[in-house]
Amino acid sequence: MKFSEMAYERPDLEALKQQMAELTKRLQNAADYPAAREVFLEKERFMRHVSTLSTLASIRHSIDTRDAFYDGEAAFWNAASPQLEEYAQAWTRAMLDSPYRPDFTAEYGALMFQNAELEQKTFSPEIIPELQRENDLTQEYEKLLASAQIPFEGKTYTLSQITPFKNDPDDARRLAAWRAEGQWYRDHQDKLDGIYDELVHLRDAMGRKLGYDGYTELGYYRMGRNCYTKADVEKFRAAVVRYLVPVADRIYRKQAARLGKTYPMSFADNALQFRSGNPKPCGTPEEILAQGRRFYDALSPETGEFFRMMTDCELLDVLSTEGKAGGGYCTSLGDYGVPFIFANFNGTQHDVEVVTHEAGHAFAAYCNRTRVPASYIWPSLEACEVHSMSMEFFAWPWAEGFFGQDTRKFYYSHLSGALTFIPYGTLVDHFQHVVYEKPDMTPIERHAVWRELLGVYMPWMKLDGEIPFYSDGEGWQRQHHIYSSPFYYIDYCLAQTVALQFWAKLQADRKDAWAHYMAYTKQGGSRVFTELLQNAGLDSPFAESCLRTACAAADRWLEDFDLSGIV
Repeated sequence: MKFSEMAYERPDLEALKQQMAELTKRLQNAADYPAAREVFLEKERFMRHVSTLSTLASIRHSIDTRDAFYDGEAAFWNAASPQLEEYAQAWTRAMLDSPYRPDFTAEYGALMFQNAELEQKTFSPEIIPELQRENDLTQEYEKLLASAQIPFEGKTYTLSQITPFKNDPDDARRLAAWRAEGQWYRDHQDKLDGIYDELVHLRDAMGRKLGYDGYTELGYYRMGRNCYTKADVEKFRAAVVRYLVPVADRIYRKQAARLGKTYPMSFADNALQFRSGNPKPCGTPEEILAQGRRFYDALSPETGEFFRMMTDCELLDVLSTEGKAGGGYCTSLGDYGVPFIFANFNGTQHDVEVVTHEAGHAFAAYCNRTRVPASYIWPSLEACEVHSMSMEFFAWPWAEGFFGQDTRKFYYSHLSGALTFIPYGTLVDHFQHVVYEKPDMTPIERHAVWRELLGVYMPWMKLDGEIPFYSDGEGWQRQHHIYSSPFYYIDYCLAQTVALQFWAKLQADRKDAWAHYMAYTKQGGSRVFTELLQNAGLDSPFAESCLRTACAAADRWLEDFDLSGIV
């Protein structure tokens, strides 16, 4: 079925609550395991349908945030979801207490109970008002960004549409674009500060109401972190500073030399990798998608079938349009057994990475679409990001069809960008830990923390006031995850470390690398992150040697890569 044909109708909230309560009661009263299993499977079908309706409303709202109908539906689900959570938690409690728990474990594995125990730590009816307000605030932030109208060179652009100008080879034009974007954020500074300040205090209050010392512990539970701790993340951050920041620093020093700039460079100059311009796709959006189809057809029978289904069923919405929410994501529509990709093409290298990165998520979900319970379709978030970041590297042999004469530029910028991203992502994580440890900081104090951490994780950035929004430590406000998904961002860094292992395997044996990828992907979410890696013969990013080895191999490749003839 095509996405445009998928029907949406707002459900009756009270009827949903009643049905969930009845399912829970039937589970508690089940006479034997077959009866309990029947109720369990019925509940799976019911929740898949509820999730599909909620996701349809969310997708269509993000496609056009100005649409009055779906704006109303988004508001409905913002209020309804926390109320439904109370009933979902009652079901979870009944499953945990069920006398048939050993039978469920034998058939479906222990992980669903391990995750259920985490979920029980994230909710109480007492925090429903805070959850509802949190939803409203994150939607307010998204709508604010989607409404951006940035004047530049006599025209007006959205945040996505101005991005290509931020990579323009002309120094003056590129700097002007960065300043124009930064000025829009500064013009809305009070609103951005106010939304985040309220979110921080709401989350801190939720944590304290649930018996925690603030939000951080609750945040880890909400992220479903079931195999590593805050101490493990701190150890990873330290390894990034020790092993990766020096490598990234060398990359930017060489970039400054190529550009004829003095190191450290401004944010605008760091954005330009080559004097002749960053790698750009060589085709239209339609041609990029067509090349994506050729790539997936050639990669494997499974990927070919998957991507053709995605395009035939209108499951990619990738053009940047007025009123469209920023960023990109992949989600799934359970009733139809399909994923959906949302993105904003803007004429940059990012467009190709949508076809590889987001489709990596989608392919993994498609491979596991029939899993029961449905929570096993997707693994935890850092594990999901391995699918996507690694798929980007599997596309390298088809890069010429995407980039044409810029293919060599792409190879260099993609690998170097994978390395230089990790310090930024780690900075995002460190910043959030400080914020939630000190929730009463003023907005000015938060900006100061970001500026200080920039010096630790990104010393190649010149903080001289040339672009005030960025150099004054306010640039974190453009990072959606900080507002909507606290503590998410380190997941990208952990996953990128694993993806670099796939890159190294691809240099040696592409067939063997794909075998490891499928061994990882076919497990879905049936194991915790570290077990997924172990079962696929991959190293954990929490082992210090993992990051050290990955950095050294990529650094050597970049040192030896032939950039002759590229200016």
